[in-house]
Amino acid sequence: MARLEVNRSGELEVFVRVIELGGFSAAARACGMTPSAVSKLVARLEQRLGTRLVNRSTRQLQLTPEGCVFYERGVRILADLEEAERCASEHAAPRGRLRVNANVPFGHHFLLPLASEFLERHPDVTLDIVLTDEVIDILEQRTDIAVRAGPLKSSNLVARKLGSTRMMIVGAPGYLARYGMPTTPDDLLAHNRLGANYVRAQSGWPLRYANEDILFPVTGNAQASDGEALRHLALSGLGLARLAAFQVRHDIAAGRLLPVLEDCNPGDVEEVHAVYVGQGGHLPVRVRAFLDFLAERANIGQSQARAMVTKRGYHLA
Repeated sequence: MARLEVNRSGELEVFVRVIELGGFSAAARACGMTPSAVSKLVARLEQRLGTRLVNRSTRQLQLTPEGCVFYERGVRILADLEEAERCASEHAAPRGRLRVNANVPFGHHFLLPLASEFLERHPDVTLDIVLTDEVIDILEQRTDIAVRAGPLKSSNLVARKLGSTRMMIVGAPGYLARYGMPTTPDDLLAHNRLGANYVRAQSGWPLRYANEDILFPVTGNAQASDGEALRHLALSGLGLARLAAFQVRHDIAAGRLLPVLEDCNPGDVEEVHAVYVGQGGHLPVRVRAFLDFLAERANIGQSQARAMVTKRGYHLA
């Protein structure tokens, strides 16, 4: 019976806040406590569990292996508790901080433009958005949802497909006027081929010519860390870039970029997924609301890009 006297959920929430905010003082401010009270609470928790959860130094806190497990399980328990309270409440609405990580092209062309609409629907949610083309560890980065493009590695994460997009080579009209429009893959040898320098980037551009599949090497005088940076390099007239069709559809429609070697495009697609921790279907209401919103509004697909290009006399299919 003595165990019931301990406010275990309260202790767990304070501990999670300490880790998420990076220290006792920040957690104390968030929880309306004093730093010494938070420090004593964590010490009591460690004493009851019989193990050290964090290593303390003058500058930072570092989770022990046992602390990592306790933190990760604790986040899930608090999420389940929040979901249970939501289910018990007739008028529950999404609320709280929602951490979203997305690749840069998706972030610029879909996520950021849609953020205000989502927050108008759910004013009690706070979006915490990070854009990067590097694949992150969701648990380590304490992220609710990550949007990833390309093939997914096997993991315990749950994936929800948002759509797929064709890839295409593009160049600025001014650049192509100076160096010529390529008509065969060999013509690319005379062009500046802009590449990506992130780990998951392809080693070459896949093309199909004379019934043969080719992986054409990417060699140019500039590389970039994300697809949106490559798009801006192409727009500036520096060279050719291979980008997602959804990313350049407005540029093509406006004549700022032109498709290159579409007759040699192998038609490969890059799938876009939202991935998250949600085994057993238990999700905080804010996470489920955002996943449903993305599926409804993102609308990633070939149709938009195809329509934009065919208006200018090109064909993507």
